Amino acid sequence: MSTTGATADPLAALGSLPGVAESVESVRKAVDRVYGHRIMRRRSNEITSEAALRGARGSAALSGADWALEEVRRRTDFSGDGEARTVGAALRLTAEAGQLLSIWRQSPLRVLARLHLVAAADRAGAVGRPRQDGEPVDEPLVELPLPEAGEVAGRLEGLSQLIIAGGSAPALVTAAVVHGELLALRPFGTHNGLVARAAERIVLIGSGLDPKSVCPAEVGHAELGRAAYLAALDGYVSGTPEGMAAWIAHCGKAIELGARESTAVCEALQRGAA
Repeated sequence: MSTTGATADPLAALGSLPGVAESVESVRKAVDRVYGHRIMRRRSNEITSEAALRGARGSAALSGADWALEEVRRRTDFSGDGEARTVGAALRLTAEAGQLLSIWRQSPLRVLARLHLVAAADRAGAVGRPRQDGEPVDEPLVELPLPEAGEVAGRLEGLSQLIIAGGSAPALVTAAVVHGELLALRPFGTHNGLVARAAERIVLIGSGLDPKSVCPAEVGHAELGRAAYLAALDGYVSGTPEGMAAWIAHCGKAIELGARESTAVCEALQRGAA
Protein backbone atom coordinates (compact mmCIF):
# COMPACT_ATOMS: atom_id res chain seq x y z
CA MET A 1 0.00 0.00 0.00
CA SER A 2 1.27 3.43 -0.93
CA THR A 3 0.24 6.80 0.45
CA THR A 4 0.81 10.33 -0.67
CA GLY A 5 3.33 11.08 2.04
CA ALA A 6 4.32 10.47 5.63
CA THR A 7 1.29 10.91 7.89
CA ALA A 8 -0.09 9.53 11.11
CA ASP A 9 -3.25 8.55 9.21
CA PRO A 10 -2.23 7.24 5.79
CA LEU A 11 -5.74 6.01 4.98
CA ALA A 12 -7.12 9.49 5.52
CA ALA A 13 -4.39 10.84 3.25
CA LEU A 14 -5.77 8.70 0.43
CA GLY A 15 -9.05 10.54 0.80
CA SER A 16 -7.37 13.66 -0.54
CA LEU A 17 -6.38 12.04 -3.83
CA PRO A 18 -7.99 13.59 -6.94
CA GLY A 19 -11.51 12.32 -7.47
CA VAL A 20 -11.75 10.33 -4.23
CA ALA A 21 -13.89 12.89 -2.40
CA GLU A 22 -16.32 12.83 -5.32
CA SER A 23 -16.47 9.02 -5.18
CA VAL A 24 -17.11 9.13 -1.43
CA GLU A 25 -19.97 11.59 -1.88
CA SER A 26 -21.49 9.62 -4.75
CA VAL A 27 -21.41 6.42 -2.71
CA ARG A 28 -23.05 8.15 0.26
CA LYS A 29 -25.89 9.42 -1.93
CA ALA A 30 -26.45 5.96 -3.45
CA VAL A 31 -26.51 4.31 -0.02
CA ASP A 32 -28.86 6.97 1.36
CA ARG A 33 -31.31 6.30 -1.46
CA VAL A 34 -31.62 2.66 -0.44
CA TYR A 35 -31.96 3.39 3.25
CA GLY A 36 -34.55 6.08 2.54
CA HIS A 37 -36.80 3.74 0.57
CA ARG A 38 -40.16 3.14 2.24
CA ILE A 39 -39.77 -0.66 1.91
CA MET A 40 -36.63 -0.52 4.08
CA ARG A 41 -38.72 0.69 7.01
CA ARG A 42 -40.86 -2.43 7.00
CA ARG A 43 -38.95 -5.19 5.26
CA SER A 44 -35.27 -4.45 5.74
CA ASN A 45 -34.53 -8.04 6.80
CA GLU A 46 -35.74 -9.28 3.42
CA ILE A 47 -33.56 -6.76 1.62
CA THR A 48 -30.55 -7.79 3.70
CA SER A 49 -31.11 -11.48 2.93
CA GLU A 50 -31.52 -10.85 -0.78
CA ALA A 51 -28.45 -8.62 -0.85
CA ALA A 52 -26.43 -11.36 0.85
CA LEU A 53 -27.48 -13.91 -1.74
CA ARG A 54 -26.75 -11.60 -4.65
CA GLY A 55 -23.45 -10.51 -3.13
CA ALA A 56 -22.32 -14.11 -2.73
CA ARG A 57 -23.27 -14.84 -6.33
CA GLY A 58 -21.27 -11.84 -7.51
CA SER A 59 -18.20 -12.75 -5.49
CA ALA A 60 -18.30 -16.33 -6.75
CA ALA A 61 -18.61 -15.07 -10.34
CA LEU A 62 -15.39 -13.07 -9.93
CA SER A 63 -13.71 -16.25 -8.69
CA GLY A 64 -14.75 -18.19 -11.78
CA ALA A 65 -18.15 -19.59 -10.82
CA ASP A 66 -20.54 -17.35 -12.73
CA TRP A 67 -23.88 -18.97 -11.92
CA ALA A 68 -27.33 -17.55 -12.55
CA LEU A 69 -28.90 -16.09 -9.43
CA GLU A 70 -31.78 -18.55 -9.50
CA GLU A 71 -29.36 -21.46 -9.63
CA VAL A 72 -27.63 -20.17 -6.50
CA ARG A 73 -31.03 -19.69 -4.85
CA ARG A 74 -32.24 -23.17 -5.81
CA ARG A 75 -29.14 -25.23 -5.04
CA THR A 76 -28.73 -26.87 -1.64
CA ASP A 77 -25.68 -29.05 -2.27
CA PHE A 78 -22.40 -27.28 -3.01
CA SER A 79 -20.06 -30.23 -2.56
CA GLY A 80 -19.76 -31.15 -6.23
CA ASP A 81 -17.28 -29.70 -8.70
CA GLY A 82 -14.97 -26.74 -8.22
CA GLU A 83 -17.54 -24.15 -9.25
CA ALA A 84 -20.09 -25.51 -6.80
CA ARG A 85 -17.53 -25.39 -4.00
CA THR A 86 -16.66 -21.81 -4.89
CA VAL A 87 -20.31 -20.77 -4.71
CA GLY A 88 -20.69 -22.62 -1.42
CA ALA A 89 -17.63 -20.85 -0.01
CA ALA A 90 -19.00 -17.45 -1.07
CA LEU A 91 -22.33 -18.17 0.61
CA ARG A 92 -20.64 -19.28 3.82
CA LEU A 93 -18.46 -16.17 3.89
CA THR A 94 -21.41 -13.86 3.38
CA ALA A 95 -23.22 -15.49 6.29
CA GLU A 96 -20.13 -15.37 8.50
CA ALA A 97 -19.15 -11.75 7.81
CA GLY A 98 -21.92 -10.30 9.94
CA GLN A 99 -20.86 -12.40 12.92
CA LEU A 100 -17.33 -10.99 13.03
CA LEU A 101 -17.94 -7.26 13.32
CA SER A 102 -17.15 -7.03 17.02
CA ILE A 103 -13.81 -8.79 16.54
CA TRP A 104 -12.69 -6.90 13.43
CA ARG A 105 -11.69 -3.64 15.10
CA GLN A 106 -9.73 -5.46 17.83
CA SER A 107 -8.16 -8.29 15.84
CA PRO A 108 -8.43 -8.05 12.03
CA LEU A 109 -5.91 -10.85 11.50
CA ARG A 110 -8.00 -13.20 13.59
CA VAL A 111 -11.02 -12.35 11.46
CA LEU A 112 -9.11 -12.95 8.22
CA ALA A 113 -7.96 -16.33 9.52
CA ARG A 114 -11.54 -17.19 10.40
CA LEU A 115 -12.81 -16.10 6.98
CA HIS A 116 -10.30 -18.34 5.27
CA LEU A 117 -11.18 -21.25 7.54
CA VAL A 118 -14.85 -20.82 6.65
CA ALA A 119 -14.14 -20.46 2.92
CA ALA A 120 -11.80 -23.48 2.80
CA ALA A 121 -13.94 -25.69 5.01
CA ASP A 122 -13.99 -28.40 2.36
CA ARG A 123 -10.20 -28.54 2.02
CA ALA A 124 -7.52 -30.21 4.06
CA GLY A 125 -4.10 -28.73 4.77
CA ALA A 126 -3.03 -25.16 5.47
CA VAL A 127 -6.31 -23.37 6.17
CA GLY A 128 -6.94 -20.47 8.49
CA ARG A 129 -3.37 -19.16 8.45
CA PRO A 130 -1.18 -17.14 6.10
CA ARG A 131 0.92 -19.15 3.68
CA GLN A 132 4.59 -19.86 4.20
CA ASP A 133 7.38 -19.64 1.64
CA GLY A 134 7.15 -22.45 -0.87
CA GLU A 135 3.46 -23.12 -0.35
CA PRO A 136 1.42 -22.83 -3.56
CA VAL A 137 -1.35 -20.30 -4.10
CA ASP A 138 -4.43 -21.29 -6.08
CA GLU A 139 -5.73 -17.94 -7.32
CA PRO A 140 -5.57 -18.27 -11.12
CA LEU A 141 -7.60 -15.16 -11.91
CA VAL A 142 -5.09 -12.83 -10.24
CA GLU A 143 -1.80 -13.11 -12.11
CA LEU A 144 0.21 -10.43 -10.30
CA PRO A 145 3.64 -11.27 -8.89
CA LEU A 146 3.26 -13.13 -5.61
CA PRO A 147 4.87 -11.46 -2.57
CA GLU A 148 7.04 -13.64 -0.36
CA ALA A 149 5.70 -14.81 2.99
CA GLY A 150 7.82 -12.36 4.97
CA GLU A 151 6.46 -9.39 3.05
CA VAL A 152 2.95 -10.73 3.41
CA ALA A 153 3.30 -11.00 7.20
CA GLY A 154 4.71 -7.48 7.50
CA ARG A 155 2.06 -5.87 5.34
CA LEU A 156 -0.77 -7.75 7.05
CA GLU A 157 0.51 -6.52 10.39
CA GLY A 158 0.66 -2.96 9.05
CA LEU A 159 -2.88 -3.22 7.72
CA SER A 160 -4.06 -4.61 11.04
CA GLN A 161 -2.51 -1.72 12.94
CA LEU A 162 -4.22 0.82 10.70
CA ILE A 163 -7.61 -0.79 11.27
CA ILE A 164 -7.14 -1.04 15.03
CA ALA A 165 -5.96 2.56 15.24
CA GLY A 166 -9.06 3.78 13.43
CA GLY A 167 -8.83 7.24 11.98
CA SER A 168 -10.80 9.68 9.90
CA ALA A 169 -10.66 7.94 6.53
CA PRO A 170 -14.01 7.49 4.76
CA ALA A 171 -15.42 3.97 4.83
CA LEU A 172 -14.99 3.67 1.06
CA VAL A 173 -11.25 4.33 1.32
CA THR A 174 -10.71 1.86 4.15
CA ALA A 175 -12.79 -0.83 2.44
CA ALA A 176 -10.96 -0.35 -0.86
CA VAL A 177 -7.53 -0.57 0.79
CA VAL A 178 -8.43 -3.71 2.75
CA HIS A 179 -9.83 -5.31 -0.40
CA GLY A 180 -6.90 -4.29 -2.59
CA GLU A 181 -4.21 -5.22 -0.10
CA LEU A 182 -5.60 -8.72 0.39
CA LEU A 183 -5.84 -9.28 -3.36
CA ALA A 184 -2.31 -7.99 -3.88
CA LEU A 185 -0.86 -10.14 -1.09
CA ARG A 186 -2.94 -13.30 -1.58
CA PRO A 187 -1.97 -14.32 1.97
CA PHE A 188 -3.73 -17.69 1.87
CA GLY A 189 -3.27 -20.73 -0.29
CA THR A 190 -6.81 -20.50 -1.67
CA HIS A 191 -9.93 -18.32 -1.75
CA ASN A 192 -8.09 -14.99 -1.46
CA GLY A 193 -10.53 -13.15 -3.71
CA LEU A 194 -13.53 -14.39 -1.77
CA VAL A 195 -11.89 -13.46 1.54
CA ALA A 196 -10.90 -10.00 0.26
CA ARG A 197 -14.45 -9.21 -0.82
CA ALA A 198 -15.87 -10.52 2.46
CA ALA A 199 -13.45 -8.27 4.34
CA GLU A 200 -14.59 -5.32 2.24
CA ARG A 201 -18.16 -6.15 3.26
CA ILE A 202 -17.17 -6.21 6.94
CA VAL A 203 -15.60 -2.75 6.69
CA LEU A 204 -18.66 -1.29 4.97
CA ILE A 205 -21.00 -2.72 7.62
CA GLY A 206 -18.84 -1.97 10.63
CA SER A 207 -18.08 1.59 9.53
CA GLY A 208 -21.75 2.48 9.63
CA LEU A 209 -21.90 3.25 5.92
CA ASP A 210 -24.02 0.16 5.25
CA PRO A 211 -24.99 -1.21 8.69
CA LYS A 212 -27.77 -3.44 7.38
CA SER A 213 -25.56 -4.79 4.57
CA VAL A 214 -27.97 -3.93 1.79
CA CYS A 215 -25.44 -2.48 -0.69
CA PRO A 216 -23.49 -5.54 -1.89
CA ALA A 217 -20.31 -4.28 -3.52
CA GLU A 218 -19.71 -7.79 -4.85
CA VAL A 219 -22.69 -7.35 -7.16
CA GLY A 220 -21.13 -4.20 -8.57
CA HIS A 221 -17.69 -5.72 -8.96
CA ALA A 222 -19.20 -8.58 -10.94
CA GLU A 223 -21.31 -6.23 -13.06
CA LEU A 224 -18.30 -4.08 -13.92
CA GLY A 225 -16.57 -7.25 -15.09
CA ARG A 226 -13.45 -9.21 -14.31
CA ALA A 227 -11.27 -7.31 -16.80
CA ALA A 228 -12.11 -3.93 -15.25
CA TYR A 229 -11.64 -5.40 -11.78
CA LEU A 230 -8.16 -6.66 -12.56
CA ALA A 231 -7.22 -3.44 -14.40
CA ALA A 232 -8.23 -1.39 -11.36
CA LEU A 233 -6.29 -3.76 -9.12
CA ASP A 234 -3.20 -3.12 -11.25
CA GLY A 235 -3.62 0.54 -10.34
CA TYR A 236 -3.70 -0.28 -6.65
CA VAL A 237 -0.61 -2.46 -6.88
CA SER A 238 1.25 0.28 -8.74
CA GLY A 239 1.07 2.40 -5.60
CA THR A 240 0.85 5.61 -7.62
CA PRO A 241 -1.64 8.29 -6.57
CA GLU A 242 -3.46 7.86 -9.89
CA GLY A 243 -3.59 4.10 -9.54
CA MET A 244 -4.79 4.20 -5.95
CA ALA A 245 -7.46 6.75 -6.80
CA ALA A 246 -8.64 4.62 -9.73
CA TRP A 247 -8.96 1.54 -7.50
CA ILE A 248 -10.90 3.48 -4.85
CA ALA A 249 -13.19 4.91 -7.53
CA HIS A 250 -13.74 1.42 -8.95
CA CYS A 251 -14.73 0.12 -5.50
CA GLY A 252 -17.01 3.12 -5.07
CA LYS A 253 -18.75 2.40 -8.35
CA ALA A 254 -19.20 -1.23 -7.26
CA ILE A 255 -20.93 -0.12 -4.05
CA GLU A 256 -23.17 2.24 -6.04
CA LEU A 257 -24.18 -0.61 -8.33
CA GLY A 258 -24.86 -2.82 -5.31
CA ALA A 259 -27.05 -0.08 -3.89
CA ARG A 260 -28.87 0.20 -7.20
CA GLU A 261 -29.49 -3.55 -7.15
CA SER A 262 -31.11 -3.39 -3.72
CA THR A 263 -33.13 -0.33 -4.72
CA ALA A 264 -34.53 -2.41 -7.57
CA VAL A 265 -35.39 -5.18 -5.10
CA CYS A 266 -37.19 -2.61 -2.93
CA GLU A 267 -39.13 -1.39 -5.95
CA ALA A 268 -40.14 -4.93 -6.87
CA LEU A 269 -41.34 -5.63 -3.34
CA GLN A 270 -43.28 -2.37 -3.34
CA ARG A 271 -44.99 -3.24 -6.61
CA GLY A 272 -45.90 -6.63 -5.19
CA ALA A 273 -47.40 -5.05 -2.11
CA ALA A 274 -49.42 -2.50 -4.08
